[in-house]
Amino acid sequence: MSNTSRPNILFFFTDQQRADTCGCFGQKLNITPNLDALAKEGVKFTHAFTPQPVCGPCRALFQTGQYPTETGCFRNNVMLPLHTKTLAHYIEAAGYETAYVGKWHLASDGGLEGKLAVDHTVTAIPRAYRGGYTGYWRAADVLEFTSHGYDGYVFDENDNRVDFVGYRADCITDFALEYLDQKPEKPFFMTISHIEPHHQNDHKHYEGPKGSKERFAQYDPPEDLKALGGDYREEYPDYLGACASLDENLGRIVAKLKEKGLYENTVIVYASDHGSHFKTRNKDSHLNGGDDYKRSCHDACLRIPLVISGGGFQGGLTVDEIVSTASLPKTILALAGVEVGDQMIGENLLDVVQGKTPDRWNEAFAQISESRVGRCIRTPEYLYAIYAPGIDGGEKASSDLYADDFLYDMTVDPYQLNNVVGEEAYRQVKKELRARLLNWIQREEHASPVIID
Repeated sequence: MSNTSRPNILFFFTDQQRADTCGCFGQKLNITPNLDALAKEGVKFTHAFTPQPVCGPCRALFQTGQYPTETGCFRNNVMLPLHTKTLAHYIEAAGYETAYVGKWHLASDGGLEGKLAVDHTVTAIPRAYRGGYTGYWRAADVLEFTSHGYDGYVFDENDNRVDFVGYRADCITDFALEYLDQKPEKPFFMTISHIEPHHQNDHKHYEGPKGSKERFAQYDPPEDLKALGGDYREEYPDYLGACASLDENLGRIVAKLKEKGLYENTVIVYASDHGSHFKTRNKDSHLNGGDDYKRSCHDACLRIPLVISGGGFQGGLTVDEIVSTASLPKTILALAGVEVGDQMIGENLLDVVQGKTPDRWNEAFAQISESRVGRCIRTPEYLYAIYAPGIDGGEKASSDLYADDFLYDMTVDPYQLNNVVGEEAYRQVKKELRARLLNWIQREEHASPVIID
């Protein structure tokens, strides 16, 4: 990468993708050769966790660098506050051109069920609702409402409807390639926000490219799914097909960057908003709200693929420490030469790679909503989670009172199958984890709730 100019930054963002779909994170099938190649050039984070496993809240966090309890975007159908300073505001002020392609999911507002008070789910997103992005725009607020696995539409920066025909991941990538063909003169920050491999809501199925069921019939199911069942037997081949398509399209992006002479000065960030438990974790006894595939503290939902390649992220390095994708906004801005300090949560992940954070906590914190009001802490050895008794996760963001939900000992139970939260042998471990979780809540939510057994 040239040291004479600031890098271009490309955020390749997938939806509901488990880390174990990727070869560089253990997948045996040849699903992600292009991502695997990036990992060999850059840095892969083997234990990256989302701070909020729901689409809207996670996206709000990525745009603001603030937890959902701070912005109010704690569940879906809460729009991004109009006057919040966002990633786009910072990076455009620093001289970057922006481009946003795909799913937005932050411009509609109302209840989880019924008519929305502000509804841009299938119409153009007004400029004031675009989170400060003023450049190239090919997006829909809820892409799964304006399209299916094949065919659909988005809107451009002038509110014109743009129809597409073909497999959706290919078409969304086509828009990104269209932007790169313009070869921007200024450094650019582009987000390619795919909805794949997320299930198609109205069809109630994952939709890989045609032929996925046959192409990926011979797969080894992840151990948690094998033990718990859910609907993976029917859905997993299409899920893998969607992931393979995403990777093929990542390859198209890399090829275009090289064709345009942009690759050597571009940092590529590959991540997902959350994973999928394939309907194995939505029957918990403490469920108070709704879930289908993701609203849980388990690794199936929280652990996501994270690879960064370019700039200081070089050398085929592996970071085994626990990191949170809550750090992505701060990391992206640092790449652009913008330091935001305590105005955003998380850390600059380049500091972690370079060993400049000797006192950091090797753990991740997450807020759980919609299925319950929950919180959890993930350490290398344990997952400890709490929930708010009697409070619907779609109605409130937090609580003054929580109770134990889950405790898993990963040293003997790596697939989180045996909840030991009530076992006497783990009383001291739970006490220590509870104190650390309370510390997170006090620091990040400015609250001091009570946690009971």
